[in-house]
Amino acid sequence: MREVTLNRKTAETNINLTLNIDGTGISEISTGVAFFDHMLVLFSKHGRFDLTLNAQGDAVDNHHVIEDIGILLGKAFNETLRDKMGINRYAFSYTPMDEALSRICVDISGRSFLVFDVELDREFIGDFETEMLEEFFIAFAANSKMTLHIQSLYGKNNHHIVEGIFKGLGRTLKEACAIGEYANEIPSTKGIIE
Repeated sequence: MREVTLNRKTAETNINLTLNIDGTGISEISTGVAFFDHMLVLFSKHGRFDLTLNAQGDAVDNHHVIEDIGILLGKAFNETLRDKMGINRYAFSYTPMDEALSRICVDISGRSFLVFDVELDREFIGDFETEMLEEFFIAFAANSKMTLHIQSLYGKNNHHIVEGIFKGLGRTLKEACAIGEYANEIPSTKGIIE
């Protein structure tokens, strides 16, 4: 069972997280940002990750709590994958959400990199500041040590665009984290993924 419990407490946030990447998609999420809670539930469900997350942020705005969740969730993935033995490593998915279509590609490479090609035309979706979408993924990619390409191919409804991205990320990470055909090998010619 690849599972980890992590905590992060700063002057701006207090976050407790448990992640089981070999789960069934059960989640209990409370971030104080309702739309973000909804996105993380979708991510958990479609990735089949069990995720318990309780986060409190300061009253400034939702920047600190969303970014810090990205940091902690990224660290949780990196820790649960340990030495990366047997994982598929690479995966991609196209995910339609009504009129919107996203493409998510991942390489669990030990090298943090984010390509983010998503345009949103609203400042808020519910209580979620849309500029925080990229900030969340910057923090997640940096701390998971993954290369992550996120692209909205098209779409008009901002809710649908973001929802497709989170569902697609769950589906893509499920495949990349899965133990593949070569369960006793590290999927790198270097023999190590740090």
